[in-house]
Order: sequence, then C-alpha cells, then structure tokens
Amino acid sequence: MPNPVLNERESAFLRTVHQGQIITGTVTEIASFGVTFVDIGGFTAMINIPELSWRPIHHPCDVVAVGQEVTAEILDIDTERGRVSLSLKALQEDPLLDLQKQIGRTITGPITKVAPIGAFVRIEDAAHGFEGLLPASELTGGTAETGDILTVKIVEVDLARRRIALALSGHPTNREPAR
Repeated sequence: MPNPVLNERESAFLRTVHQGQIITGTVTEIASFGVTFVDIGGFTAMINIPELSWRPIHHPCDVVAVGQEVTAEILDIDTERGRVSLSLKALQEDPLLDLQKQIGRTITGPITKVAPIGAFVRIEDAAHGFEGLLPASELTGGTAETGDILTVKIVEVDLARRRIALALSGHPTNREPAR
C-alpha cells in the first residue's frame, strides 16, 4: 500500500537508501526547535541536536549553516512516517576518548557554573570545550564563583554518562578571583 505522506519519487528514493549509509546533502533549514533539515537528493532528512556534535552545543547554528554541504550517516529510515534521521557525529571520533587517556592531567580553566553539587570547570580552551565537575566537597574553605580560574586534575571520564570528574589540584590557594 502506498504511503500517503510520500509521493512516488520520495517512496522510490527511500527504497534506495539504507541505515548506516554515508550520504552527502545540503542544509536547507534550521528549525526554531533545533532540528536541522538536509536535502539528500530531493528528499528532506533531519538531524536532531544530539546527533550534530559530540561536544555540548546550544543551537545547531553552532555546527551547521543553511546552504552548507554536510556528510552524514543514515541512522534510521521510517517509511511509515516518511522520515530519514541523520548523524554528523557518527562520522567523528568521540573526543572524550582522548580525554579518557588524559586522566591524571592537570588543567587550569574557568568555572562556568556553580551548583549545589559543585563547580563546573571548562577543561578545554574553546567556546564549546568540555566541562568537568569539581564536587562541592573539593571546595572546602572557600566559595567558588563563575569566572574563577581553578587548577584541577581529571580523575574520571565516564563515556556512557558523558561526564568528567575533577579534583582540585594542589592547594585551595591556587584559586584566582574572576577579573
């Protein structure tokens, strides 16, 4: 039975692609709700925010732009709903794998957020760099504020939960006030 959502050309196109296939297309739209639409040979596929990058991003514009050509992996083909889901990050190595090799490394970075559980410290010198959590128990004897610079040590990288645990390196006197 033909799919009422798709025209015959679109249905025929879906029969030519498969999950896991690498495909190139052009970004046609970035929706206000964060989904990126990509033209893949006359059929519009989509990329959800979590599939754009391994790194934390706030909006698809942080990674792609309308008119940009992208190469992605087909994650899913839903012929009933007429949808194809793509992933850019599936074609990239997870940068946390590299950070996992750096357990024990000392890094200096700014506090980006303070929460009751501790302080989040940016451990990569980049706008979308990874942040790790320095537990509140490590901040004994003082308060931490957003912008403070801390020297921390990477103590754990949990790939499954996408979390980086930190410990304060040296003495609490290594804290520098925000400028």
